[in-house]
Amino acid sequence: MSEEKESTHPLGEAQFLVHLLAYQEGSVVSRTLVKKSTGTLTLFAFDKGEGLSEHSTPHDAVVYIVDGSAAITVGGEVHRVEAGQALLLPANIPHALTAPVPFKMLLVMIREREG
Repeated sequence: MSEEKESTHPLGEAQFLVHLLAYQEGSVVSRTLVKKSTGTLTLFAFDKGEGLSEHSTPHDAVVYIVDGSAAITVGGEVHRVEAGQALLLPANIPHALTAPVPFKMLLVMIREREG
């Protein structure tokens, strides 16, 4: 007799990130996959024309595009980032994202441990 093991986390077994979150018309949607004091993994889906306005964070982050392509501005320089590519968003440097086409990205936020 065999028992099926039920995964309690989407990354408890191999997954295609692109399938873990659906696009929604006229919206930006997100799904947090991992949330720890030292960092987070968050999946985002941006519909065409959507984006995030310029901001900065006190932590380094990496954006990995899993579908489509994004226009990401870092420190005033625009980068066209395609599916399969990653881009570093350094701490305290202003950045913004826009969706010339629908795109999905994994945001890896890295925090330093205090103390």
